[in-house]
Amino acid sequence: MSTATTPPAVSLRNVAITFGDGGSGYTAVQAIDLAAKPGEFIAIVGPTGCGKSTLLNASAGLLKPSDGQVEIFGAPLLGLNARAGYLFQQDALMPWKTALQNVAVALEPKGVSRREADQKAREWLRRLGLAAFVDRYPHMLSGGQRKRVALAQMLIRDPEILLMDEPFGPLDAQTRQIMGNLLLDLWAANRKAVLFVTHDLEEAISLADRVVVMSAGPAAGIIGEFPVTLPRPRDIAEVRLDPAFHHIHKEIWASLRTEVQKAYAQGEGASA
Repeated sequence: MSTATTPPAVSLRNVAITFGDGGSGYTAVQAIDLAAKPGEFIAIVGPTGCGKSTLLNASAGLLKPSDGQVEIFGAPLLGLNARAGYLFQQDALMPWKTALQNVAVALEPKGVSRREADQKAREWLRRLGLAAFVDRYPHMLSGGQRKRVALAQMLIRDPEILLMDEPFGPLDAQTRQIMGNLLLDLWAANRKAVLFVTHDLEEAISLADRVVVMSAGPAAGIIGEFPVTLPRPRDIAEVRLDPAFHHIHKEIWASLRTEVQKAYAQGEGASA
């Protein structure tokens, strides 16, 4: 099938999401139009509280739009998005299960045998540099190791869409770079559509094909979309030294800065 006729992996069409009813309702986002092509890596940035995570939750089928429609590969999303994997900021590993068990359990809903699930889990943990840690429990792992287990837990299901909500936010700067490069390597090997939410503009530019900027809430919308033309493959530490990186950063920050200031001013007003 040609690219021209392939529907977007994720399409948000005039989406609005309101929490609550009547006069007490809060509109988080409105008039959102966003399409992610198969294999495209999109980063979504914006000030705190602008509804970035809300868009991911709508794409996952966890939230139903108050208006508009979410489509997955051209079909309306009517329930949970079974074609997507979701990686949250805080991992959801079960503390009573080992790394191997935490990854293998993701295949239980598919009816995969215990033996096959364990075999595939071992392979994913090996690919993520955790072959020596398969029998460790979450409390025995570092933050970066736990994040890799959570990543394996998502990828073992072979989802066609990756939804990632500030997945590296809790990690230190060095570990974030390592995880970013690891994600890029895995994505390059078998490209999936990615919606990646982050508050870190440098991270967004380093990873993405396109950066989407959202306005301050309430009723946040998309105010800019910026292609990232930096060549691939990329090393996150090295690409940030490229003069073109700084040009893209300056262009996006000019759009984002005003919205960050608005969100800050709203917070100041609320606390006054």
